[in-house]
Amino acid sequence: MAERTIINMKRIKSNFIDSVLYVVSTPIGNLKELSPRAIEIFKEVDLICSEDTRTTSSLLSNFNISKPFISYHMHNEQEASEKIIALLKENKKIALTSDAGYPGISDPGSILIRHCIENDIAVSVINGANAFIPALVGSGLDTTHFYFHGFLSSKESEKKKELMELASKKETMIFYESPHRIEETINDLFLILGDRKISIARELTKIHEEYVRGSLSEFKDFDFSSLKGEMVVVVEGNKEIKLLTDEDIKTLLKEEINEGKSIKDAVKNISENYSLKKNRVYSIATSLKD
Repeated sequence: MAERTIINMKRIKSNFIDSVLYVVSTPIGNLKELSPRAIEIFKEVDLICSEDTRTTSSLLSNFNISKPFISYHMHNEQEASEKIIALLKENKKIALTSDAGYPGISDPGSILIRHCIENDIAVSVINGANAFIPALVGSGLDTTHFYFHGFLSSKESEKKKELMELASKKETMIFYESPHRIEETINDLFLILGDRKISIARELTKIHEEYVRGSLSEFKDFDFSSLKGEMVVVVEGNKEIKLLTDEDIKTLLKEEINEGKSIKDAVKNISENYSLKKNRVYSIATSLKD
């Protein structure tokens, strides 16, 4: 019989008998997505920490629930976490929410959860609405294995580097995107990943829910202004590795140079980041001078 060895592992038994942080998923669109259990938790807790207290207060008013709030968002996560931990150590029960979906998934929450675990405070996740799972299931793409990335970098050069690192992934990939960046992102996906099947899901569970499915090449003449609301982009995994062309490398070099880097540094960065031979990148870089 095989022996089981557990190293540096602990099962948390809270030192604070009555305290617990409830991580509560909230509706991404349809109000009915708030589960009966979530409603019970909101009624039971002593206070609620929320990404936007006005949004959560408006949500709970539909269920005649009124509670004290603590603002907890990306700009005050560390400071607010310390305050919330102190309250939990006083045996308070607190609910953590974001504006929609799960706290900690492309939303604030992970720092507070980590601090609770470090302080032996119980954490309970209340299941509920989520955007990327329905988008994946409704995409029609392979769901056997998938990779959730969330938001790509807002910096164009960094976004391209992220996509290059993901280009060889065989799993279906999932991204979050906003209306004002969707066209640029689709163009970058086509440039770096090649022509793949794609599904864009928007306004999930709302009145104007829509799936737009096709291949990346078919979006060349698409009217992106018709896409409103937050979106989930689901992209087919790699079926064959796409090698960077000289034109692709030129585009990357120009971006590095436009950011103020010397040709020498641009060649070095691109060679290292994309595992390319430095002589090849340098040769293409010298052609930019002509």
